[in-house]
Amino acid sequence: MKIVAEAYARAGLLGNPSDGYYGKTIAVVIKNFNARVWMSESRDLRICASDEDLEIYPNGKELVEKTNLYGYHGGRPLIKAAIKVFFDYCRSQNIPVEDKNFVIWYESTIPRQVGLGGSSAIIVAALRALMKFYRVAIPIELQPTLALQAEVDELGINAGFMDRVAQVYEGCVYMDLDRRLIEGRGYGLYERLDPKVLPPLYLAYRQDLSKVSGHALNDIRLAYEKKDPATLAVLNRLAKIAAEGREAYLRRDFAKWPALVNENFDLRARIMRISEGDLDMIKTARGCGASAKFAGSGGSIIGIYDGEDMYEQLAGELSRLGAITLKPVIC
Repeated sequence: MKIVAEAYARAGLLGNPSDGYYGKTIAVVIKNFNARVWMSESRDLRICASDEDLEIYPNGKELVEKTNLYGYHGGRPLIKAAIKVFFDYCRSQNIPVEDKNFVIWYESTIPRQVGLGGSSAIIVAALRALMKFYRVAIPIELQPTLALQAEVDELGINAGFMDRVAQVYEGCVYMDLDRRLIEGRGYGLYERLDPKVLPPLYLAYRQDLSKVSGHALNDIRLAYEKKDPATLAVLNRLAKIAAEGREAYLRRDFAKWPALVNENFDLRARIMRISEGDLDMIKTARGCGASAKFAGSGGSIIGIYDGEDMYEQLAGELSRLGAITLKPVIC
């Protein structure tokens, strides 16, 4: 029997990157892109690479270019980490696991390293496949924590809760990651918000701006650990932006959301280095009248637009920068 599971790209709407620092965020899944994992029973346990991760190159120049773009790691370490945390969890909870092996393989349509949660989507999809294959039910509120452990504890990647919470719960999610909750029970307060009432959103990304998100966040992590007052103040305000956005959402009043989206990016720009290409996308989108912020850690932006004329102008202007613009499918 073949098991199939998937998870989708994600974008932060408000509050990120405070999710890595006991803050608050609102995020959505983007169903335009997904990671998919297949499993079937086999004699031995085998992890197969996707076509993108095969170590075959036409020449040395292509190897260098792909390494610069994607780094040294592909999807296989992510799958391996997901398998390990799954078995570790079952062992810690005394959950019996059937004695059988599997072959697992994967593919992803999520643009790589442009801040759309591609790595976490592979892990979430793998955990879903493992739960199906072994008929193990892990409480939904714990699944993001396990996915985060796979990246942070097993692979040493600098990451926060937002990606995994959004990808596990799907749709639109508000998350309160209060330190007392995280340290006390291992997960935060996760609240689903109806994406149908959100204002019209656009998403744009440039593949040539790809970067490893964990590396992009290292400056913030170092400043946070040193208790830099300016960094702590920005992270605190980012969390409040998400809380204000939630309150406005509950009132179905999105008049202030564009300003909150813009403030989110402007604050973030105070505590991390922004590439010229990323800044060009932000300025171009705002020049068309739309709001704009990072969807993740750079390479993609998300914001609110007003009407089809603005969207067409936005898509046209961003295409001149080499960006692809789309309307995210959120449900």
